[in-house]
Amino acid sequence: MNAPDNHLERRARELYREAARHIDPATADRLRAARRKAIESSDRSSLSRRLLQLLLPAGAFAAVAFAALMLSSPVQGPAGNSPSSALSSPTAEFDGDLPPDAAAADPTLYQNMDFYGWLARNGDSQANR
Repeated sequence: MNAPDNHLERRARELYREAARHIDPATADRLRAARRKAIESSDRSSLSRRLLQLLLPAGAFAAVAFAALMLSSPVQGPAGNSPSSALSSPTAEFDGDLPPDAAAADPTLYQNMDFYGWLARNGDSQANR
């Protein structure tokens, strides 16, 4: 089985060499240009393959790091239910324009919000007189 393969291979090489000796220069130039183009495109594809091999693990690492950061950071609710926020700023609940429980407050309080703002800004200066 090995002998016929060698004979076929030897015959194919002889035919190739014979054809290469009798090829015209224009065709040889086109073949060389096609060979250069194929080599350049394989270089570009290997570069993109190497870039993908580098970026894929880096992106996966960034995603895992982001997920770990999100899972390890404390989650604060809308009212600041964490004990550290309640201890650090006891007046944080009263800093807004609206009371903490706006649904239970009297709606007439909201009619004069500008007055209450003015009073908060100027109340101390009027009391000092």
